[in-house]
Amino acid sequence: MPNYSIALSGLKAATVSLNTIANNLANMSTTAYKTQTVSFTDAFYEALGTSGSGDAIAVGTGTTVASTSTDFTQGDYSTDGTSNTDMAVDGSGFFVVDSSSGSEYLTRDGSFTEDTDGHLETSSGYYLMGYSATNGTVDTSSLSEITLPTTGSTLSASASTEFTVTANLTSSAAVGDTYTSSVTLYDSLGTTHTATITYTKTDDNSWDYSISLPDDDYSAGSSTAETGTLTFDSSGNLSTINGQTVCTDSSDTSTLSLTFSGLADGASDLTVSWNLLSSSDATTVTQTASSSSSSTSTDGYAAGTYESFTVDTDGTIEAHYTNSQTQVVGQVVLADVTNEQGLTSVGSSLYQVTTASGTATTGVAGTGTLGTVVDGELEESNVDISTQFADLIIAQRAFQADSKAIMAMDSVTKSTIDIAQ
Repeated sequence: MPNYSIALSGLKAATVSLNTIANNLANMSTTAYKTQTVSFTDAFYEALGTSGSGDAIAVGTGTTVASTSTDFTQGDYSTDGTSNTDMAVDGSGFFVVDSSSGSEYLTRDGSFTEDTDGHLETSSGYYLMGYSATNGTVDTSSLSEITLPTTGSTLSASASTEFTVTANLTSSAAVGDTYTSSVTLYDSLGTTHTATITYTKTDDNSWDYSISLPDDDYSAGSSTAETGTLTFDSSGNLSTINGQTVCTDSSDTSTLSLTFSGLADGASDLTVSWNLLSSSDATTVTQTASSSSSSTSTDGYAAGTYESFTVDTDGTIEAHYTNSQTQVVGQVVLADVTNEQGLTSVGSSLYQVTTASGTATTGVAGTGTLGTVVDGELEESNVDISTQFADLIIAQRAFQADSKAIMAMDSVTKSTIDIAQ
C-alpha cells in the first residue's frame, strides 16, 4: 500500500517554506529585519534488502526541516522618516537592550524614542544599554541604561579661568598711540563681562596695557583696572611683562593672573589667566610692521538648557545646550556573539543568546570586530523581493507535486480496494 506519510512530509516541508517566505515578504518594511531561509534534509531510509551484487535496496521515508538560517547581511540605510533619536549599526554587532525584568536582548533595530525620564527605549519598551557618564567622563566598568538629560534640564554656568589674545601691535605707531581690543569673560553666575584691553605705546618696543570691566559691572560703580608694561625684542616677540621674562622656564612666566573683585551681580571674584604663549610656545602678542590687530578666545560659558543629542561613530552621546555647549552624557555599546545563527529570534526585532550562539561580548563601537554607530539613520530590511518570489514559485510547485503524489496514492489505494471487492 502507498505510504501517505512520505507525501505528507513533503506537504509539511513545503508549508514551512511557504510560511517562511510569506514572513520574509511581510517584513520587507520592518526595520533591520533579517531574511530567513529553510533548509530540508531527507528522512531515514527503510532497508528492503540487497541486490544480486550486494548493493543495498532502500526506500526513503520523506523529508524534514533541517534548519532555518538567518541572513545577517547588512541592509541599506535610510533617513526617510527618521528622528534624531534613531541610529543604526554599520558593520558587525547589535545594540543591547534591557527589559523591565532585567533580561538583556540584542537588536539591530535602532528606532529608539526618548521617554520622560531620559531613557532611550525600543517600541516594545526595552531600554538601550551602554556606559554612563559623570561630568562628561564615561565609566566603562559596567553597563547601565542610557539616560539623557530631560527636557528643560540645564547645564550650570562655568566661570572663565583663562583667555588668550592673539594680537599684533604695529611697530610704526608713535609714542602715545593706543590700540584697543576686548575679550568676553563669564563669572560664576554665567553673567557675561566684556573686558577692554587698551595698549598705549610708551617707547620703542614698549607698550603699557590696561584691562578693565565696565563700571556698571561693579557693585561700587567704578572699575579697578589691571595695568602693566609689555616689552618686545628686536624680532617683535613679547620679551617681558611687568619686567618678568616671558617663557616656559619655571622662574619666568607664560601667563598673567588677573582678578576682578566686587562684581555687581554677586558672583565670586573673577580670576583668570592671560595666556602669553601659544601651544607651540610662541608669544601670542607681537610687535611688527603689520597693522594692529587682535583675536581672542576664552573658556567659560553661561547656563544653558538641554536641546538635543548626537551620537558619534564610537557610540559617544553628546548633549547639546542652548549656550552652544556640549557634554558627554553616555556611550552606546555594541555586542557580538561567536555564532549568529545560534541566536533565537523572540519577536519585536529582538534576539536572545543561547548556548549555540555563545555569550554576548560587549565593547566600544569601532573596536575589534565591532562595527560603528550611524546617527540619525535606520537599517532597512535585507529582504530581496525577486529572490523571495523565485523561492515562492519553487515552494508552490513542491506543494503541488506532493499533492499530486497523494492523489496518485489515493487512486492506487482505491483500485486496490476495488480489486479486493
